[in-house]
Amino acid sequence: MQNRKTIFGWAMYDWANSAFATSVMAGFFPIFFKQYWSVGADPVVSTARLGLANSIAGIVVALLAPILGAIADKGNSKKRFLICFAYLGVVMTAALSLVSKGNWPLAAGLFVCATIGFSGGNIFYDAFITTVAPKNREDFISALGFSLGYLGGGLLFALNVWMTLSPTTFGFADTGEAVRFSFLLVGIWWAVFTIPLLLFVSEPEGDDTASDVNMITAGFHQLRDTFHEIRHLKTISLFLIAYWLYIDGVDTIIRMAVDYGMSIGLATTDLLQALLITQFVGFPAAIGFGYLGGKIGAQRAILMVIIIYFFVSIWAAFLDTQREFYTLAVIIGLTLGGIQALSRSLYARIIPSDKSAEYFGFYNMLGKFAAVIGPVLMGGVGLLVRDLGYSSDLASRASIASISILFIAGGILFSFVDEEKGKQEAQYLSQN
Repeated sequence: MQNRKTIFGWAMYDWANSAFATSVMAGFFPIFFKQYWSVGADPVVSTARLGLANSIAGIVVALLAPILGAIADKGNSKKRFLICFAYLGVVMTAALSLVSKGNWPLAAGLFVCATIGFSGGNIFYDAFITTVAPKNREDFISALGFSLGYLGGGLLFALNVWMTLSPTTFGFADTGEAVRFSFLLVGIWWAVFTIPLLLFVSEPEGDDTASDVNMITAGFHQLRDTFHEIRHLKTISLFLIAYWLYIDGVDTIIRMAVDYGMSIGLATTDLLQALLITQFVGFPAAIGFGYLGGKIGAQRAILMVIIIYFFVSIWAAFLDTQREFYTLAVIIGLTLGGIQALSRSLYARIIPSDKSAEYFGFYNMLGKFAAVIGPVLMGGVGLLVRDLGYSSDLASRASIASISILFIAGGILFSFVDEEKGKQEAQYLSQN
Protein backbone atom coordinates (compact mmCIF):
# COMPACT_ATOMS: atom_id res chain seq x y z
CA MET A 1 0.00 0.00 0.00
CA GLN A 2 2.83 2.35 0.89
CA ASN A 3 4.44 1.71 -2.50
CA ARG A 4 1.16 2.58 -4.24
CA LYS A 5 1.05 5.88 -2.34
CA THR A 6 4.64 6.57 -3.35
CA ILE A 7 3.93 5.85 -7.01
CA PHE A 8 0.79 8.02 -6.84
CA GLY A 9 2.66 10.93 -5.22
CA TRP A 10 5.47 10.69 -7.76
CA ALA A 11 3.16 10.45 -10.78
CA MET A 12 1.02 13.36 -9.58
CA TYR A 13 3.97 15.72 -10.02
CA ASP A 14 3.63 15.09 -13.74
CA TRP A 15 -0.05 16.07 -13.41
CA ALA A 16 1.10 19.24 -11.61
CA ASN A 17 3.90 20.55 -13.82
CA SER A 18 2.40 19.47 -17.16
CA ALA A 19 0.09 22.46 -16.79
CA PHE A 20 3.14 24.61 -17.52
CA ALA A 21 4.28 22.46 -20.45
CA THR A 22 0.83 22.54 -22.05
CA SER A 23 -0.80 25.88 -21.21
CA VAL A 24 2.39 27.97 -21.18
CA MET A 25 5.21 26.41 -23.20
CA ALA A 26 3.17 24.89 -26.02
CA GLY A 27 -0.03 26.93 -25.82
CA PHE A 28 -0.53 30.49 -24.67
CA PHE A 29 3.01 31.80 -24.31
CA PRO A 30 3.93 31.47 -28.03
CA ILE A 31 0.61 33.05 -29.04
CA PHE A 32 0.72 35.86 -26.51
CA PHE A 33 4.42 36.44 -27.16
CA LYS A 34 3.78 36.93 -30.88
CA GLN A 35 0.49 38.86 -30.73
CA TYR A 36 0.72 40.80 -27.46
CA TRP A 37 4.27 41.09 -26.13
CA SER A 38 5.87 41.31 -29.64
CA VAL A 39 3.04 43.29 -31.19
CA GLY A 40 4.03 44.83 -34.54
CA ALA A 41 7.11 42.61 -35.04
CA ASP A 42 7.71 40.56 -38.19
CA PRO A 43 6.52 36.93 -37.61
CA VAL A 44 9.96 35.54 -38.46
CA VAL A 45 11.61 37.94 -35.97
CA SER A 46 9.21 37.01 -33.17
CA THR A 47 9.86 33.31 -33.90
CA ALA A 48 13.60 33.95 -33.60
CA ARG A 49 13.03 35.75 -30.27
CA LEU A 50 10.99 32.85 -28.94
CA GLY A 51 13.62 30.37 -30.09
CA LEU A 52 16.32 32.43 -28.35
CA ALA A 53 14.35 32.47 -25.07
CA ASN A 54 13.94 28.68 -25.20
CA SER A 55 17.62 28.27 -25.98
CA ILE A 56 18.83 30.48 -23.11
CA ALA A 57 16.73 28.47 -20.66
CA GLY A 58 18.12 25.27 -22.15
CA ILE A 59 21.73 26.42 -21.79
CA VAL A 60 21.29 27.37 -18.12
CA VAL A 61 19.62 24.08 -17.20
CA ALA A 62 22.10 22.07 -19.25
CA LEU A 63 25.04 23.64 -17.41
CA LEU A 64 23.45 23.17 -13.98
CA ALA A 65 21.96 19.70 -14.43
CA PRO A 66 24.95 17.37 -13.89
CA ILE A 67 26.35 19.56 -11.10
CA LEU A 68 23.05 19.59 -9.20
CA GLY A 69 22.62 15.87 -9.74
CA ALA A 70 26.07 15.11 -8.37
CA ILE A 71 25.44 17.25 -5.28
CA ALA A 72 22.00 15.71 -4.68
CA ASP A 73 23.39 12.17 -4.81
CA LYS A 74 25.83 13.06 -2.01
CA GLY A 75 23.06 13.76 0.50
CA ASN A 76 19.35 13.48 1.13
CA SER A 77 18.60 16.42 -1.12
CA LYS A 78 16.83 15.22 -4.30
CA LYS A 79 13.46 16.18 -2.89
CA ARG A 80 14.69 19.52 -1.60
CA PHE A 81 16.15 20.47 -4.97
CA LEU A 82 12.97 19.35 -6.74
CA ILE A 83 10.79 21.55 -4.55
CA CYS A 84 13.06 24.58 -4.91
CA PHE A 85 12.99 24.40 -8.70
CA ALA A 86 9.28 23.61 -8.81
CA TYR A 87 8.30 26.66 -6.81
CA LEU A 88 10.71 28.86 -8.77
CA GLY A 89 8.68 27.82 -11.81
CA VAL A 90 5.42 28.45 -9.95
CA VAL A 91 6.34 32.04 -9.01
CA MET A 92 7.79 33.00 -12.40
CA THR A 93 4.79 31.55 -14.26
CA ALA A 94 2.32 33.45 -12.09
CA ALA A 95 4.37 36.64 -12.64
CA LEU A 96 3.74 36.44 -16.41
CA SER A 97 0.18 37.55 -15.67
CA LEU A 98 1.56 40.98 -14.72
CA VAL A 99 3.61 41.74 -17.87
CA SER A 100 2.31 44.66 -19.94
CA LYS A 101 1.69 44.74 -23.70
CA GLY A 102 4.80 45.12 -25.88
CA ASN A 103 7.23 44.25 -23.06
CA TRP A 104 8.68 41.18 -24.75
CA PRO A 105 12.08 41.33 -22.95
CA LEU A 106 10.44 41.00 -19.51
CA ALA A 107 8.07 38.30 -20.75
CA ALA A 108 11.00 36.39 -22.23
CA GLY A 109 13.01 36.77 -19.01
CA LEU A 110 10.21 35.42 -16.80
CA PHE A 111 9.60 32.60 -19.26
CA VAL A 112 13.29 31.66 -19.14
CA CYS A 113 13.21 31.55 -15.31
CA ALA A 114 9.97 29.56 -15.29
CA THR A 115 11.40 27.09 -17.78
CA ILE A 116 14.53 26.71 -15.64
CA GLY A 117 12.27 25.87 -12.69
CA PHE A 118 10.28 23.38 -14.77
CA SER A 119 13.32 21.68 -16.30
CA GLY A 120 15.42 21.78 -13.14
CA GLY A 121 12.67 20.12 -11.12
CA ASN A 122 12.40 17.37 -13.71
CA ILE A 123 16.04 16.39 -13.17
CA PHE A 124 15.21 15.22 -9.66
CA TYR A 125 11.70 14.01 -10.51
CA ASP A 126 13.15 11.71 -13.19
CA ALA A 127 15.85 10.51 -10.81
CA PHE A 128 13.25 9.30 -8.30
CA ILE A 129 12.02 6.65 -10.77
CA THR A 130 14.88 4.32 -9.83
CA THR A 131 13.56 4.15 -6.24
CA VAL A 132 9.81 4.54 -6.92
CA ALA A 133 9.34 1.97 -9.71
CA PRO A 134 9.46 -1.76 -8.83
CA LYS A 135 11.92 -3.86 -10.81
CA ASN A 136 10.72 -4.66 -14.35
CA ARG A 137 7.87 -2.16 -14.01
CA GLU A 138 9.86 0.93 -15.06
CA ASP A 139 8.22 1.23 -18.48
CA PHE A 140 4.69 1.17 -17.05
CA ILE A 141 5.40 3.50 -14.09
CA SER A 142 7.20 5.99 -16.33
CA ALA A 143 4.29 5.89 -18.77
CA LEU A 144 1.82 6.35 -15.88
CA GLY A 145 3.50 9.63 -14.97
CA PHE A 146 3.34 10.93 -18.52
CA SER A 147 -0.27 9.81 -18.96
CA LEU A 148 -1.37 11.66 -15.82
CA GLY A 149 0.56 14.65 -17.10
CA TYR A 150 -1.39 14.61 -20.35
CA LEU A 151 -4.69 14.28 -18.51
CA GLY A 152 -3.99 16.94 -15.87
CA GLY A 153 -2.35 19.34 -18.30
CA GLY A 154 -5.15 18.77 -20.78
CA LEU A 155 -7.93 19.44 -18.28
CA LEU A 156 -6.47 22.77 -17.18
CA PHE A 157 -5.64 23.68 -20.76
CA ALA A 158 -9.25 22.98 -21.77
CA LEU A 159 -10.45 25.35 -19.04
CA ASN A 160 -7.95 28.00 -20.13
CA VAL A 161 -8.99 27.69 -23.78
CA TRP A 162 -12.64 28.03 -22.76
CA MET A 163 -11.81 31.19 -20.80
CA THR A 164 -9.98 32.75 -23.75
CA LEU A 165 -12.68 31.87 -26.28
CA SER A 166 -15.48 33.12 -24.03
CA PRO A 167 -13.91 35.63 -21.62
CA THR A 168 -17.15 37.36 -20.64
CA THR A 169 -18.52 34.05 -19.33
CA PHE A 170 -15.82 34.14 -16.66
CA GLY A 171 -16.09 37.87 -15.97
CA PHE A 172 -13.05 38.98 -18.01
CA ALA A 173 -13.11 42.13 -20.10
CA ASP A 174 -11.34 40.56 -23.09
CA THR A 175 -9.25 37.64 -24.29
CA GLY A 176 -5.99 39.26 -23.17
CA GLU A 177 -7.20 39.47 -19.59
CA ALA A 178 -8.28 35.80 -19.71
CA VAL A 179 -4.86 34.70 -21.00
CA ARG A 180 -3.06 36.63 -18.26
CA PHE A 181 -5.27 34.95 -15.66
CA SER A 182 -4.42 31.58 -17.24
CA PHE A 183 -0.74 32.11 -16.35
CA LEU A 184 -1.73 32.74 -12.74
CA LEU A 185 -3.97 29.67 -12.72
CA VAL A 186 -1.15 27.48 -14.03
CA GLY A 187 1.06 28.63 -11.15
CA ILE A 188 -1.64 27.79 -8.59
CA TRP A 189 -2.32 24.38 -10.17
CA TRP A 190 1.40 23.52 -10.22
CA ALA A 191 1.82 24.53 -6.57
CA VAL A 192 -1.22 22.63 -5.26
CA PHE A 193 -0.69 19.34 -7.08
CA THR A 194 2.97 19.16 -6.06
CA ILE A 195 1.74 18.49 -2.50
CA PRO A 196 1.17 14.69 -3.01
CA LEU A 197 4.86 14.33 -3.85
CA LEU A 198 5.76 16.22 -0.67
CA LEU A 199 3.55 13.90 1.41
CA PHE A 200 4.11 10.47 -0.09
CA VAL A 201 7.56 10.35 -1.73
CA SER A 202 10.43 9.76 0.68
CA GLU A 203 14.02 10.71 0.06
CA PRO A 204 16.26 7.68 -0.66
CA GLU A 205 18.74 7.05 2.11
CA GLY A 206 22.02 8.85 1.80
CA ASP A 207 24.61 10.70 3.77
CA ASP A 208 22.65 13.41 5.54
CA THR A 209 25.39 14.20 8.05
CA ALA A 210 27.67 16.13 5.69
CA SER A 211 27.64 19.90 5.78
CA ASP A 212 26.38 21.81 2.77
CA VAL A 213 29.92 22.91 1.88
CA ASN A 214 31.29 19.37 2.11
CA MET A 215 28.33 18.03 0.13
CA ILE A 216 28.93 20.57 -2.65
CA THR A 217 32.66 19.77 -2.74
CA ALA A 218 31.94 16.05 -2.79
CA GLY A 219 29.37 16.63 -5.49
CA PHE A 220 31.89 18.32 -7.78
CA HIS A 221 34.36 15.49 -7.19
CA GLN A 222 31.64 12.97 -7.98
CA LEU A 223 30.74 14.89 -11.15
CA ARG A 224 34.33 14.62 -12.32
CA ASP A 225 34.39 10.89 -11.60
CA THR A 226 31.07 10.24 -13.27
CA PHE A 227 32.04 12.19 -16.38
CA HIS A 228 35.12 9.98 -16.58
CA GLU A 229 32.91 6.89 -16.14
CA ILE A 230 30.43 7.90 -18.83
CA ARG A 231 33.22 8.44 -21.33
CA HIS A 232 34.14 4.77 -20.91
CA LEU A 233 30.60 3.37 -20.79
CA LYS A 234 29.85 2.77 -24.46
CA THR A 235 26.14 1.99 -24.10
CA ILE A 236 25.28 5.01 -21.93
CA SER A 237 27.38 7.33 -24.09
CA LEU A 238 25.76 6.11 -27.30
CA PHE A 239 22.27 6.37 -25.80
CA LEU A 240 22.86 9.91 -24.55
CA ILE A 241 24.14 11.18 -27.90
CA ALA A 242 21.23 9.56 -29.77
CA TYR A 243 18.75 10.89 -27.20
CA TRP A 244 20.29 14.35 -27.51
CA LEU A 245 19.49 14.36 -31.22
CA TYR A 246 16.04 12.77 -31.44
CA ILE A 247 14.56 14.43 -28.35
CA ASP A 248 15.74 17.74 -29.78
CA GLY A 249 13.41 17.24 -32.72
CA VAL A 250 10.54 16.21 -30.46
CA ASP A 251 10.94 19.15 -28.06
CA THR A 252 11.31 21.64 -30.90
CA ILE A 253 8.15 20.47 -32.63
CA ILE A 254 6.19 20.73 -29.39
CA ARG A 255 7.55 24.13 -28.38
CA MET A 256 7.34 25.73 -31.80
CA ALA A 257 4.23 24.07 -33.31
CA VAL A 258 1.81 26.87 -32.38
CA ASP A 259 4.23 29.56 -33.49
CA TYR A 260 4.73 27.71 -36.80
CA GLY A 261 0.98 27.32 -37.33
CA MET A 262 0.46 31.04 -36.81
CA SER A 263 3.31 31.85 -39.19
CA ILE A 264 1.66 29.93 -42.05
CA GLY A 265 -1.72 31.54 -41.41
CA LEU A 266 -3.70 29.04 -39.33
CA ALA A 267 -6.27 30.47 -36.90
CA THR A 268 -5.38 30.68 -33.22
CA THR A 269 -8.52 28.78 -32.19
CA ASP A 270 -7.62 25.91 -34.52
CA LEU A 271 -4.12 25.71 -33.03
CA LEU A 272 -5.40 25.63 -29.46
CA GLN A 273 -7.95 22.95 -30.32
CA ALA A 274 -5.20 20.88 -31.96
CA LEU A 275 -3.18 21.07 -28.74
CA LEU A 276 -6.21 19.87 -26.79
CA ILE A 277 -6.49 16.91 -29.14
CA THR A 278 -2.82 16.09 -28.51
CA GLN A 279 -3.32 16.13 -24.74
CA PHE A 280 -6.37 13.90 -24.56
CA VAL A 281 -5.09 11.44 -27.17
CA GLY A 282 -1.79 11.36 -25.29
CA PHE A 283 -3.38 10.22 -22.01
CA PRO A 284 -4.34 6.66 -23.06
CA ALA A 285 -1.54 6.46 -25.65
CA ALA A 286 1.19 6.91 -23.02
CA ILE A 287 -0.24 4.03 -20.99
CA GLY A 288 -0.47 1.98 -24.18
CA PHE A 289 3.20 2.58 -24.96
CA GLY A 290 4.09 1.47 -21.43
CA TYR A 291 2.53 -1.91 -22.24
CA LEU A 292 4.00 -1.92 -25.76
CA GLY A 293 7.49 -1.39 -24.36
CA GLY A 294 6.99 -4.45 -22.18
CA LYS A 295 5.84 -6.55 -25.17
CA ILE A 296 8.27 -5.64 -27.97
CA GLY A 297 10.98 -3.87 -25.98
CA ALA A 298 11.50 -0.19 -25.30
CA GLN A 299 14.17 0.18 -27.97
CA ARG A 300 11.99 -1.08 -30.83
CA ALA A 301 9.09 1.09 -29.71
CA ILE A 302 11.31 4.19 -29.54
CA LEU A 303 12.76 3.54 -33.01
CA MET A 304 9.24 3.23 -34.38
CA VAL A 305 8.32 6.65 -32.94
CA ILE A 306 11.51 8.29 -34.26
CA ILE A 307 10.56 7.17 -37.79
CA ILE A 308 7.05 8.56 -37.33
CA TYR A 309 8.42 11.92 -36.19
CA PHE A 310 10.71 12.09 -39.21
CA PHE A 311 7.66 11.89 -41.49
CA VAL A 312 5.77 14.36 -39.29
CA SER A 313 8.51 16.99 -39.72
CA ILE A 314 8.43 16.56 -43.51
CA TRP A 315 4.64 16.55 -43.77
CA ALA A 316 4.39 19.66 -41.56
CA ALA A 317 6.35 21.63 -44.15
CA PHE A 318 3.59 21.04 -46.73
CA LEU A 319 0.40 21.26 -44.68
CA ASP A 320 -2.13 23.95 -45.52
CA THR A 321 -5.45 23.06 -43.95
CA GLN A 322 -6.98 22.86 -40.51
CA ARG A 323 -7.74 19.16 -41.04
CA GLU A 324 -4.10 18.36 -41.77
CA PHE A 325 -2.96 20.17 -38.63
CA TYR A 326 -5.52 18.23 -36.57
CA THR A 327 -4.29 14.96 -38.10
CA LEU A 328 -0.72 15.78 -37.13
CA ALA A 329 -1.94 16.65 -33.63
CA VAL A 330 -3.46 13.16 -33.30
CA ILE A 331 -0.24 11.50 -34.52
CA ILE A 332 1.88 13.51 -32.08
CA GLY A 333 -0.55 12.76 -29.26
CA LEU A 334 -0.32 9.04 -29.97
CA THR A 335 3.48 9.00 -29.90
CA LEU A 336 4.77 11.84 -27.71
CA GLY A 337 4.20 10.24 -24.32
CA GLY A 338 5.59 6.97 -25.61
CA ILE A 339 8.98 8.29 -26.69
CA GLN A 340 9.33 10.36 -23.51
CA ALA A 341 8.30 7.60 -21.10
CA LEU A 342 10.23 4.77 -22.73
CA SER A 343 13.39 6.87 -23.12
CA ARG A 344 13.30 7.64 -19.39
CA SER A 345 12.65 4.05 -18.32
CA LEU A 346 15.25 2.58 -20.71
CA TYR A 347 17.88 4.98 -19.42
CA ALA A 348 16.93 4.16 -15.80
CA ARG A 349 17.74 0.50 -16.50
CA ILE A 350 21.23 1.12 -17.87
CA ILE A 351 22.54 3.49 -15.17
CA PRO A 352 23.82 2.74 -11.64
CA SER A 353 20.81 3.19 -9.32
CA ASP A 354 22.95 4.65 -6.53
CA LYS A 355 23.90 7.59 -8.78
CA SER A 356 20.49 8.19 -10.33
CA ALA A 357 20.27 11.97 -9.82
CA GLU A 358 23.71 12.54 -11.24
CA TYR A 359 23.20 10.33 -14.28
CA PHE A 360 19.80 11.87 -14.87
CA GLY A 361 21.57 15.20 -14.61
CA PHE A 362 23.55 14.25 -17.71
CA TYR A 363 20.35 12.94 -19.31
CA ASN A 364 18.56 16.23 -18.75
CA MET A 365 21.67 18.21 -19.67
CA LEU A 366 21.72 16.71 -23.14
CA GLY A 367 17.96 17.06 -23.43
CA LYS A 368 18.24 20.78 -22.72
CA PHE A 369 21.24 21.27 -24.99
CA ALA A 370 19.05 19.66 -27.64
CA ALA A 371 16.42 22.29 -26.92
CA VAL A 372 19.14 24.85 -27.57
CA ILE A 373 19.92 23.51 -31.05
CA GLY A 374 16.38 22.87 -32.27
CA PRO A 375 14.74 26.27 -31.83
CA VAL A 376 17.87 28.07 -33.02
CA LEU A 377 18.09 25.77 -36.05
CA MET A 378 14.47 26.44 -36.88
CA GLY A 379 14.77 30.20 -36.39
CA GLY A 380 18.11 30.38 -38.20
CA VAL A 381 16.91 28.45 -41.25
CA GLY A 382 13.79 30.63 -41.42
CA LEU A 383 15.81 33.85 -41.32
CA LEU A 384 18.31 32.53 -43.89
CA VAL A 385 15.61 31.53 -46.39
CA ARG A 386 13.83 34.87 -45.95
CA ASP A 387 17.09 36.79 -46.41
CA LEU A 388 17.65 34.93 -49.67
CA GLY A 389 14.53 36.67 -50.97
CA TYR A 390 11.88 34.02 -50.41
CA SER A 391 8.55 34.66 -48.70
CA SER A 392 8.01 34.41 -44.94
CA ASP A 393 5.63 31.49 -45.56
CA LEU A 394 8.30 29.48 -47.41
CA ALA A 395 10.88 30.42 -44.77
CA SER A 396 8.61 29.04 -42.01
CA ARG A 397 8.05 25.80 -43.93
CA ALA A 398 11.77 25.33 -44.54
CA SER A 399 12.46 25.85 -40.85
CA ILE A 400 10.16 23.02 -39.72
CA ALA A 401 11.54 20.65 -42.40
CA SER A 402 15.08 21.19 -41.12
CA ILE A 403 14.17 19.32 -37.91
CA SER A 404 14.03 16.04 -39.87
CA ILE A 405 17.84 15.94 -39.89
CA LEU A 406 17.84 15.38 -36.13
CA PHE A 407 15.53 12.36 -36.36
CA ILE A 408 17.70 10.76 -39.04
CA ALA A 409 20.93 11.14 -37.05
CA GLY A 410 19.35 10.25 -33.70
CA GLY A 411 17.58 7.17 -35.08
CA ILE A 412 20.72 5.77 -36.71
CA LEU A 413 22.77 6.11 -33.51
CA PHE A 414 19.97 4.78 -31.28
CA SER A 415 19.69 1.60 -33.37
CA PHE A 416 23.17 0.61 -32.10
CA VAL A 417 22.25 0.88 -28.38
CA ASP A 418 22.47 -2.54 -26.64
CA GLU A 419 20.23 -2.53 -23.53
CA GLU A 420 21.55 -5.81 -22.08
CA LYS A 421 25.14 -4.67 -22.39
CA GLY A 422 24.15 -1.40 -20.71
CA LYS A 423 22.64 -3.28 -17.76
CA GLN A 424 25.84 -5.28 -17.38
CA GLU A 425 27.95 -2.12 -17.43
CA ALA A 426 25.72 -0.49 -14.78
CA GLN A 427 25.83 -3.58 -12.55
CA TYR A 428 29.60 -3.78 -12.81
CA LEU A 429 29.91 -0.09 -11.93
CA SER A 430 27.65 -0.44 -8.88
CA GLN A 431 29.69 -3.37 -7.58
CA ASN A 432 33.06 -1.67 -7.93
